[in-house]
Amino acid sequence: MPNHLLRAGLLALLAGAGLSVTAPLAQDEFTAPLTALAEGDIAAFASNSVLIDAITAQNAITGAYDQAQIDALDQQWRAEVGASSRPLIDATLANAASQYLAEVQEASAGKYTEIFAMDAKGLNVAQSTLTSDYWQGDEDKFTASYGAGAGAVHIGEIEQDESTQAFQSQVSIPITDPASGALIGAITVGVDVSML
Repeated sequence: MPNHLLRAGLLALLAGAGLSVTAPLAQDEFTAPLTALAEGDIAAFASNSVLIDAITAQNAITGAYDQAQIDALDQQWRAEVGASSRPLIDATLANAASQYLAEVQEASAGKYTEIFAMDAKGLNVAQSTLTSDYWQGDEDKFTASYGAGAGAVHIGEIEQDESTQAFQSQVSIPITDPASGALIGAITVGVDVSML
């Protein structure tokens, strides 16, 4: 039986027994392949110039934002989720970097369940699918990747996605400008662990 089917069976067994699917056994099983994915494929598509240019451009705008401005944008985004008028959401989903991430997700054939990139403040720059909030700057996916510096890898707990029923982990890495080596943002990728 292929390893990914064994892993999926392990997760289903844990969940079926009422045990947490974030148990150390399950987490440890996937740490090495998720880290390899972060340092390989994710780092490769995160260095695409369309994404780098979008993050750099947004940093030029949001770099001077204070917490009140960040909170206002996050509140606007949350209010737009499910609303008929969504100027902030629509502008973000329509940009070239979001289109690029949507293509990466589609090409993964289900391995990637979501992809979103953040600027140096932790604000969304681009995303493959709609996120529930706009500011990630106070969450581990940002603080433990961007906040930890170049080369960091943050692997979130394995959780069952309510909408897809897939077991996934959010893998986050910082993004640097290839030209200068400066840290400019971060990217988070939801990974269906049964496909590793």
